[in-house]
Amino acid sequence: MAGDERIPYWWEVTEPDPSSPEDLRVKMDTVAARSGFLPNIFVALSYFPDEFRAFFAFHDSLMSRDSRLTKAEREAIVVSTSAANGCTYCVVAHGAILRVRAKHPFVSDQVAIDFEAASISERAKRILRFAHKISLHPQAVTPADFAPLYEIGLDDGDIWLAGAIAAFFAMSNRLAGLGHIMPNNEFYHLGRDIDSGLMRDL
Repeated sequence: MAGDERIPYWWEVTEPDPSSPEDLRVKMDTVAARSGFLPNIFVALSYFPDEFRAFFAFHDSLMSRDSRLTKAEREAIVVSTSAANGCTYCVVAHGAILRVRAKHPFVSDQVAIDFEAASISERAKRILRFAHKISLHPQAVTPADFAPLYEIGLDDGDIWLAGAIAAFFAMSNRLAGLGHIMPNNEFYHLGRDIDSGLMRDL
């Protein structure tokens, strides 16, 4: 019977592991102080310290390092490919960040539903076409996929970064599904009160 089903302790957790190591607690406190809340991905991974450290080290490297890809373009990759993978957590959480990065209140909704019809640049659309291929059909990548990216001024490192973000978040999408990690309520409101002028960096 359904009532007798055994559920893992990490399923739908909403509070971090109280026995988390000091370095994890410091990072979570820093994030919570900056954001005003602790995103649930930190909560879930706090129960697996090694994975927590590896995940956020890789995440921070991809999303923060110097590149011709703007911060908004990187978040658009996450939102668009996560929507294609059906990941509610990443669409909502990174959709909030995208609204802030692009300085636009509804860009993330457009990018998540149909980036080809979204009010974004052709440059951004080329990046997202490539990212979708990496996220959904990586074995189908050919040298022809790189030409549109070189044409918009990306170099080899930038192209790797776009693909690596798509690949990393494909994994993140699956972890969110595994743990049934749902978005914090705060994410839904972030960036909604921005004046809808010209988008920045997208």
